[in-house]
Amino acid sequence: MVQDQAKMLAEWIGEAKRIVFFGGAGTSTESGIPDFRSAGGLYESGDDEFPYPPEEMLSREFFARQPGTFYEFYRKRMVYEDAQPNDMHRLLAELEESGQLGAVITQNIDGLHQKAGSVNVLELHGSVLRNTCLSCGATYGLEAVMHSVGIPRCAACGGMLKPNVVLYGEMLETSVLEAAAAAIEAADLMLVGGTSLTVQPAASLVGMFDGGRLALLNRTPTPYDSHADLRFTEPMGTIAQSVRQALGYV
Repeated sequence: MVQDQAKMLAEWIGEAKRIVFFGGAGTSTESGIPDFRSAGGLYESGDDEFPYPPEEMLSREFFARQPGTFYEFYRKRMVYEDAQPNDMHRLLAELEESGQLGAVITQNIDGLHQKAGSVNVLELHGSVLRNTCLSCGATYGLEAVMHSVGIPRCAACGGMLKPNVVLYGEMLETSVLEAAAAAIEAADLMLVGGTSLTVQPAASLVGMFDGGRLALLNRTPTPYDSHADLRFTEPMGTIAQSVRQALGYV
């Protein structure tokens, strides 16, 4: 079944001129990064090591109030330095290189799309790879957080660093949202993968697509299932591997 569907998706990809991908945490689970809301995910599995729920610790209010605890949780649960791209990341990079894929729109903060070779990546929720001093605005890479103890500080002024990720209570960057909306409205094939499509306002972007075929790749049901022209429930890496074979990439 999945082979037949993958072959059909490969045919659609071959016919498409403007592909856009919209993805969430499920895109990276096969790279060893847990998602949030599935069984065993960050929000569902519980964490006896920390006395606060993850949603609270990942809020801007908590970051301001208890930055030390925030960074302890952040380093242990949100950053996966050794993670490597999987077949879905590779497929998207190959489609961009072919000139067919216009943009990767991601809710992920792990940087794996860029590591796979994608260039036009619109990171709705930011990235763990970038950090900014709240005092002077100096920018730092991931090593400034991971190779420090306690609260990471600016080497220039001593100010506290904040990861360039969107915390609960913060707004998404307007320019990124606008670029994502433009890419979706211009697409003739939209791939949506690894997301429950319940987190707003990011999920509402999918509703802007009205340009052709919609392929939905997610293990569990989503609010957009009835709108999909093709629906996959298998692991994304398995699907991507079959599509890559059908396209002659492997």
